[in-house]
Amino acid sequence: MHVIIGAGAVGSTVATQLAARGEQVRILSRRGSGPEHPAIERVAADATDASRLSALSAGAVALYNCASPEYHRWLTDWPPIATAILTAAERTGAVLATTSNLYGYGPVTGPITPATTLAATHPKLRLRAQMWRDALALHQAGRIRATEVRGSDYIEANSIFSYVARPVRAGKRAQVPTPLDVPHSWTSIADVARTLIAAAGDERAWGQGWLVPTHAPMTVRELTTRFAKVIGAPEPRLRQLPWPVLWTMGLFSPVIRELRATRYQFVRPFVIDSDLTERTFGLSPTDLDDALLVA
Repeated sequence: MHVIIGAGAVGSTVATQLAARGEQVRILSRRGSGPEHPAIERVAADATDASRLSALSAGAVALYNCASPEYHRWLTDWPPIATAILTAAERTGAVLATTSNLYGYGPVTGPITPATTLAATHPKLRLRAQMWRDALALHQAGRIRATEVRGSDYIEANSIFSYVARPVRAGKRAQVPTPLDVPHSWTSIADVARTLIAAAGDERAWGQGWLVPTHAPMTVRELTTRFAKVIGAPEPRLRQLPWPVLWTMGLFSPVIRELRATRYQFVRPFVIDSDLTERTFGLSPTDLDDALLVA
């Protein structure tokens, strides 16, 4: 049995991929939501309740942390969730495979590789790095088996590209909160799920963080132009929101306000080198056009 915490885009994709392989899956979320499939059991559970997580994970071969608190609530919501999940992993012996991102690295001056240090200093970004350090410390102490996969901004959902895709699909001008012509890595959620499953089931992955197989970097303009062509939409009309306007909008929107902390990822090249992950597990990025079709 595989237990997944979180029924968002990543958790649901992990559940679907596992079920398609014939695995038994239990997906936990606040409301008991998740994809419908005969092999998927959907259970309502509080991710901060270590005892309930442990009971629901008893006998599981892997425990997937795909939880996704609201971004502006990370500093309050993540710590109790992360602690409860570590406790459940230790009590049950299930391999802990965590979905993460690139925030823990902070601003970088070149491509992110397996050798790049988690050096973020901003509290919200440093939080993700500390979550991995806590899991790694327990792994090195022999108390759990843990791995983590890190993807860049998603193509399909829950990312900057979401701001762009919706108006472009409708043939409208897109107001983009980032520069339009800076190279950036974009990751498919399908590849996050495939990497997470591979890492959970392969001893070589344990005790390390892995960069999700990701296409060569593209600018926002390049990716949006490709997206419009794939879905048959008109040539995209893009307008970069001036920084003072975005800053002002953040006074009224907690989500937009949080973009200030990660703006560094878009004002200069922010790319990853996922070659080691691809060679180790025999993975490659999902066809870009296929990913864009469901964006």
